[in-house]
Amino acid sequence: MSENCNSNCSSCAKDCDSRKEPNSFLEPMNKDSNIKKVIGIVSGKGGVGKSLVTSLLAAETSRKGASTAILDADITGPSIPKAFGIKDNAKIEEESILPSVSAGGVKIMSLNLLMLNETDPVVWRGPIIAGTVKQFWTDVIWGDVDYMFVDMPPGTGDVPLTVFQSLPVAGIIIVTSPQDLVNMIVEKAVNMAAMMGVPVLGIVENMSYFKCPDCGKEHYIFGESRVNEVAARHGIETIAKLPMDTSFARACDEGKIENMDKDWLSPIVEKIMV
Repeated sequence: MSENCNSNCSSCAKDCDSRKEPNSFLEPMNKDSNIKKVIGIVSGKGGVGKSLVTSLLAAETSRKGASTAILDADITGPSIPKAFGIKDNAKIEEESILPSVSAGGVKIMSLNLLMLNETDPVVWRGPIIAGTVKQFWTDVIWGDVDYMFVDMPPGTGDVPLTVFQSLPVAGIIIVTSPQDLVNMIVEKAVNMAAMMGVPVLGIVENMSYFKCPDCGKEHYIFGESRVNEVAARHGIETIAKLPMDTSFARACDEGKIENMDKDWLSPIVEKIMV
């Protein structure tokens, strides 16, 4: 700072240190972790299947030989542990936390793994929730991870903003459904990603169609899909479509999501693993 400084930067052309703002809010990774790629799973609204898509992506990349992890950032509505059949609490060593590991080798950290009972409600305000997400990044010993998937709550509030600013997110996957709301859902997520400088890797349309088990014909219960035209308008090339299938709900309820060995998300997985 110059000795003649009047603290009015707008009237001064000098490039001094005092006027420079920090250009990064990234939180330091745990010293015993080495995470190569962080992928956010987002949506503009709830109930479209973000946790399902997160679980399927993690399971498929793990089957392909990658070291995979899930950071469950949906603090008030965590469902990842149940989908993977994990019931034991995460272990704490001194000031660090060890993630739980699924039968297929996926490392998982979720608030439900730290609660006495999985049905205990989390009645916290935004700053505490955001702080917990940061701790899952800084205090958890993840070890070597090729791909970390971050399951985010719906919308563009505290948690998505915290994830975008605090974690080195390489890209996001947008999850939506085939309804008229699809434009708003996708565009909210796309616009937030653009604001944060994060690329959109692809779109997953959940509940896209129902395939009749008798005749094999595809029925569009929620109307014809418009996800292709919306994706084209935003320059998003990679799209995957999940059918309405009762096996999804059964696998999640039984904690056997890793048994869902389908190729529906292959276009998204290929884009992630490039």
